[in-house]
Amino acid sequence: MNKTNRSYPEPISPSKTRIGWIGIGVMGGAMASRLLSAGYGVTLYARTPSKASTLQTLGARLAGSPAEVARSCNVVFTVLGHPSDVRRIVLEGPDCILSSLNPNGVMVDHTSSDPKLARRIAHSAREINCWAVDAPVSGGDTGAKEGKLAIFAAGNEGVVNWLKPLFDLMGDVTYMGGPGKGQSCKIANQITVGANLLGLSEGLVFAEKAGIDKGKFLEAIRGGAAGSIVMELFGKRMVERDFRAGGFAEYMVKDMGMGGAAEEDMVVVLPGAALGKQMFAGMVANGDGKLGTQGLITVIERLNWK
Repeated sequence: MNKTNRSYPEPISPSKTRIGWIGIGVMGGAMASRLLSAGYGVTLYARTPSKASTLQTLGARLAGSPAEVARSCNVVFTVLGHPSDVRRIVLEGPDCILSSLNPNGVMVDHTSSDPKLARRIAHSAREINCWAVDAPVSGGDTGAKEGKLAIFAAGNEGVVNWLKPLFDLMGDVTYMGGPGKGQSCKIANQITVGANLLGLSEGLVFAEKAGIDKGKFLEAIRGGAAGSIVMELFGKRMVERDFRAGGFAEYMVKDMGMGGAAEEDMVVVLPGAALGKQMFAGMVANGDGKLGTQGLITVIERLNWK
């Protein structure tokens, strides 16, 4: 990469900053489209190239490997499914991102992943004079489409601030601390979201059993202490049986499970998270792991069938 097109700390701009994007599912595709709409050149990698067609119509270029993305871009974003996917795409093999990221290049992982892995990636990036930021998000498919995600960014604070013009296109960023702290924040977020979804599911099932119209129930509690962003995002979908995924239920099992996997210097007892994980695992066992997280209500309904 030549001096006129180098990365951090060269100011970010659509005319100079080339964006790489790996992971174009429901969330990643919507996030990448916002950067394209803002005039940034975006290079994609997709294991299934046909899934990139919509973004290609917006001007994205399709690359043949993660390494090709890294070679041609200043900032590479990843939005993947599991920590194992992140490890493989970022760290392992000749085609991984860090095998080809240019000096001063920056990679940003939006995947909900393992804090220990985030720290390993940040260390590996610095060894090659690059930077890595872990920045998982919350807000679901609606937040991704509207650019209203909550972004939990961690790593070098200067790099996170440098990335703000890009983060601002996708939502509101909060700097959480050193490498891995973004992932720890996302785990805490999922514990909280899971508890809200479980409470909302049980409230809706109870209301229906009591003969209350579920739509009226939601309207009645919206302005009180039971009102929440979770209810605004998912309450109507639950009532209308719209279980299309903004985030897969099976990912909640992964995220809440990481909350129970204590780190070396951390002991924490989370009985509510353990119950929430069990409920989402029930969805997976019922064959509903690819439904949206709002589908948790189906588990409570099954428990109440006679």
